[in-house]
Amino acid sequence: MKEQIKIGNAQAFWGDQPGAAARLVETCPDLDFLTLDYLAEVSLSIMAIQRERKPDAGYARDFLDVVLSLIPFWEEGAKLKVITNAGGLNPAGCAEAIRKLLDEAGLADKKVGIVTGDDVLDKLETGKNTETGEPLDTIRDQLRTANAYIGAVPVAEALHAGADIVVTGRVADPSLTVGAAMAAFDWQADDWNKLAAATVAGHLIECGTQMTGGFSTDWMDILGQADLGFPVIEMEADGTFVATKPEGTGGQVDLQNVKEQLLYEIGDPGNYLSPDTTVSFLGLHLDEEAKDRIRVTGAVGGPPPDTYKVNATWHEGYRAEGLLVVVGRNAVAKALRAGEVLIERIERKGFEPERTKIEIIGSGDVTEGAMGRRDDLLECVLRVAVFSLEREVAECFAREVAPLITSGPQGVTGYTNGRPKVRPVFGYWPCLIDRDQVKPQVEII
Repeated sequence: MKEQIKIGNAQAFWGDQPGAAARLVETCPDLDFLTLDYLAEVSLSIMAIQRERKPDAGYARDFLDVVLSLIPFWEEGAKLKVITNAGGLNPAGCAEAIRKLLDEAGLADKKVGIVTGDDVLDKLETGKNTETGEPLDTIRDQLRTANAYIGAVPVAEALHAGADIVVTGRVADPSLTVGAAMAAFDWQADDWNKLAAATVAGHLIECGTQMTGGFSTDWMDILGQADLGFPVIEMEADGTFVATKPEGTGGQVDLQNVKEQLLYEIGDPGNYLSPDTTVSFLGLHLDEEAKDRIRVTGAVGGPPPDTYKVNATWHEGYRAEGLLVVVGRNAVAKALRAGEVLIERIERKGFEPERTKIEIIGSGDVTEGAMGRRDDLLECVLRVAVFSLEREVAECFAREVAPLITSGPQGVTGYTNGRPKVRPVFGYWPCLIDRDQVKPQVEII
């Protein structure tokens, strides 16, 4: 058993830098584990839309390109293991596609682990929205997906079973890192403080380059912004770790950047809930032991909650949005009136969207005036969006945007993307489910 492992993360969300995985492995050749986080709430909604169109879809196909980029390293003998939630709504389909790529490359000895069991659509009968309190009964018949945020134990089981690539569905983001540490150090599911430390480590690297300077308060002062290094954790068997990045890459791992990411989206710092453990951040100690090296100690953990968080989606309706640039004198006033005219025209045709939004981008509307309001601009962007339960309403709106070029105010331009597309809307429905109703499973292919 190793005394130390290196875990890197090269994906913060579905759509992050496609070449990051290979670059991270190239710049950190002794990496033991590579995690890639593809899933946000909106990601599963997109996958739900894709699966409605094509039943064998529902996973992040971009990950297949990542696998192709890593094959040369495996061919050269790299022992790297990869853990990802790119499986989305269809981990088995994703794994089968990976298996095919590996076989075609002559890497039949590489094993792919599949973690399933997060799909709880058939088990979700009662409950309420944890944000609004609305009962599940109001949308139960419209649910399309429901996935529990399961934890690290099945990931560790897949690694123990010999998996070189572990593909999961909705495993919680930090649990990808926790699973790697559990497998490497033979930690048990009740080693609370060690699991807490790994959860903190996973939280620090789950957003990729945010830990190395991306999204930083002082981003303008960060060096090497075009080549920010992706984060690496040097984890020790006792749970202490160093947050760092590969040498020669841009960005910086300093106290400020690590602290900013540490506090990102954690809620109560004394009661951070994960499917693996409940973590207190209050006793954490950060020490800058060298350039780009922050040692983290003091994580305290306890038993996890009796429930799993569930990411459910439901088919809410349809939306469309259009953008136009307005230039010249009184640009803001003209853009606002043009947006109002657009809505009036679809209402004259007998269509009434449930929700509409008119924004003058550049004037302060995006922040709803919180940062001040400007009405004296010489150019701005008009954004108009509609939502309706009926597709026909959104289609009518889409047809009315282009006519503003010749029937709107002078100075309208920027109609470069053609007619707006009508898109289905899948609403996000967060709720809880009892842990005993969720049974993760592991398969190796």
